[in-house]
Amino acid sequence: MLFYRITTCPFCVYQLLILVNLKLDFKFARMIARNVFPHLLKALDRQAAVALIGPRQVGKTTLAFEIAKQRDSIYLDLESREDRAKLQNPSLFISSNKNKLIILDEIHRMPELFQDLRGFIDTGRRKNLRNGRFLILCSTSADLLKQSGETLAGRIEYMDITPLNIMEIDDTQDLWVKKLFLRGGFPDSYLANSDETSYGYRQNFIRTYLGRDVQQWGQEFLPRRFQGYEQ
Repeated sequence: MLFYRITTCPFCVYQLLILVNLKLDFKFARMIARNVFPHLLKALDRQAAVALIGPRQVGKTTLAFEIAKQRDSIYLDLESREDRAKLQNPSLFISSNKNKLIILDEIHRMPELFQDLRGFIDTGRRKNLRNGRFLILCSTSADLLKQSGETLAGRIEYMDITPLNIMEIDDTQDLWVKKLFLRGGFPDSYLANSDETSYGYRQNFIRTYLGRDVQQWGQEFLPRRFQGYEQ
């Protein structure tokens, strides 16, 4: 009876809709706390360079920006021609920012930096600049990981970031668990404002990012082979 009275009151219904919309807006606007975040901070406290590795669009850059809020940092997106130009003279740039955490996103665009980083890290150690100097963001790439491991052995720590898991979503209520199962753990797909938008995101992801990465590995990629995968 109480519910009937509320729903037949236009003003009450209006207030209820406002509360529902506010709740939905809050859920889609906030950043999801990632389990790897505190471990990443600890890794930066004990090692000169830390590589955060994970698939594209999994949240690496978002996590890096959260770290930048807590530390004096400078961010470079190496997909950007302007940011790559800043590293035409790596020694000058890094020396000018030696007391900052330098975040290098999409480092696969400048793999030659690994050799330079080794020298900067060794020079910094002699000046007592030992920890938290470089945060490297990269997608999983066997060649890149091999190169960084050979060049920065003993100077770099690797951290993995995966798509969202059940411990990171809003709560473990059945609704949100089903949503995670339906949409998957990539943040943009999971937080989409509708199932249709989420589905479109997954289709585009496969046709662009996944297709490009697979081709870089020297494998033929045909999107139709994956059409059942994203559904």
